[in-house]
Amino acid sequence: MSTSTPSRVHALSTSPAASSVASPEMADQLWEAVAVGDEYTATDVVLRALDDGADPEFVLVDVIAAVQSRVGEEWAANRLSIAQEHAATSINERAVAALALHPAARRHPDRGRITVACVDGEWHALPARLLAEVLKLRGWRVDYLGAQVPVPHLISHLHTTQADAVALSSSIATRLPTAHAAITACQAVGVPVLVGGAAFGPGGRYAHLLGADAWAPDAPAAADRLAEGPLPRPQADHQQMDDLPHLADQEYTMVTRSGDALVRTVFRALEDAFPAMRGYDEAQRERTAEDLAHIVEFLATALYLGDEDLFSWFIAWTARILEARGVPARSLPPALDLFLHELKDFPRASRILRRGLEALTTDHPTAPGTPV
Repeated sequence: MSTSTPSRVHALSTSPAASSVASPEMADQLWEAVAVGDEYTATDVVLRALDDGADPEFVLVDVIAAVQSRVGEEWAANRLSIAQEHAATSINERAVAALALHPAARRHPDRGRITVACVDGEWHALPARLLAEVLKLRGWRVDYLGAQVPVPHLISHLHTTQADAVALSSSIATRLPTAHAAITACQAVGVPVLVGGAAFGPGGRYAHLLGADAWAPDAPAAADRLAEGPLPRPQADHQQMDDLPHLADQEYTMVTRSGDALVRTVFRALEDAFPAMRGYDEAQRERTAEDLAHIVEFLATALYLGDEDLFSWFIAWTARILEARGVPARSLPPALDLFLHELKDFPRASRILRRGLEALTTDHPTAPGTPV
């Protein structure tokens, strides 16, 4: 379900010739169109390949998803603006829609029924859409609900459709508490849950932690897992606290509830702790407040998961993103010190913040939940 899918030819390719049609050059052609906002050329690249016999799943996974992964990389390197990244993603979404309507992508459903949705608050819908289309190509009947699906709406849908399983997607780690609620709610009505997306971490570490019935690293792997046989039926009496007993200390709840106040307090104090901030213009000050809010969000998520490494990765990643934009990352240690002062009575939060400070002097590997 992740868009960072390594290039490969899937076993469902109709023939070696069909795979060769969707060559690396095709991904380059799509990238060139996407990068300049040329929707017509982008969809022409996809439709022409299908007309020439390319396997639709190969085009989805090895071309469109690969290009979307490059979009994220270019944004992180500050070679695409947020607006350009959104425009590129929108064009890729339309390329998927064009592919889905092509005669080569039409298959009568002869398997079960799967609901595909993003967790509430998750607006990165393209990975879920790619999964939905791959499942359709594999013969599943798919209800694709799109981005930001509230849990009550998801459960209401399950009551009316009798889905065999739910596939939940999330790209940003800060959505994991909401994902956990969705997983538990689906299981409570007897529907097993398969999850995927960058938010769930390397090897699906958070998928297992949050009690999901299955995890997959990408759309073809998710389809393969569903084809193996029914997911295990969940236990109806499963509760969120069963998975995360450390939440009994209430640190997650208290940090979440006081998040806005924490940001305001640290923002006011940061001007003295980091004097360079006094020269910031209004836009820079707004971005600083946003960065502080992201720090609180990731701190709260690390508290929820009981995982200090997540916050350490986020701080190291933030430093790299700031440096790529010509913003000195030296503003981060004073901010973390101020959060430490405000949360000195919270043992787990203090420990996580100290790990974040250590991360600024240590290289960390790529980890989940990049907030692109």
